[in-house]
Amino acid sequence: MTFEVPAHGGKPASRIRQKNEETILKAAEDEFARHGYKGTSMNTIAQNAGLPKANLHYYFTNKLGLYVAVLSNIIELWDSTFNTLTAEDDPAEALTRYIRAKMEFSRRQPQASRIFAMEVISGGECLSEYFNQDYRTWFTGRAAVFQAWIDAGKMDPVDPVHLIFLLWGSTQHYADFATQICRVTGRSKLTRKDMEDAGNNLIRIILKGCGLTPSL
Repeated sequence: MTFEVPAHGGKPASRIRQKNEETILKAAEDEFARHGYKGTSMNTIAQNAGLPKANLHYYFTNKLGLYVAVLSNIIELWDSTFNTLTAEDDPAEALTRYIRAKMEFSRRQPQASRIFAMEVISGGECLSEYFNQDYRTWFTGRAAVFQAWIDAGKMDPVDPVHLIFLLWGSTQHYADFATQICRVTGRSKLTRKDMEDAGNNLIRIILKGCGLTPSL
């Protein structure tokens, strides 16, 4: 899947441009995660990025374009890990890799996941262009891989669509609801080991639910 970012041109980014865009995106991610889209200003993002506001507008013409770019980054990371699934794969190995990758994204980029969650909960207006027929075709193709595994007797008959939703929701939960998890468990924050343990637990539960044998 590709997600067009209106604020970006088609020319390859120079090293300086790439560095500045990464700095801006990180500052924007922090602000959008704290204050949401409406509560975030381009001026504050520019200040946090250490750049003049005019420079910010040079890279991203408006707040919507910058917001879409932040969403684009995390969606493309998530989807890229799913693009590699094929009917020829071993489902236990493929699902294990996918769950580990998604948990690592939740550990390393929790704020981006929360921004995505807030956008979807608020109606997903800024994602309406993304969740179009092309995306539905892509999603159907991913579900077809699971169905091929089932038809080949590689895994138990489960609903592929709901399995994908379960994979998405369970792995992103550890980013989106980290505060709740920490309060319940008495932790100040989730460590790398916490995320690894959670991932191993998800692998056991999900794979066994699909009639697969985890290899941890």
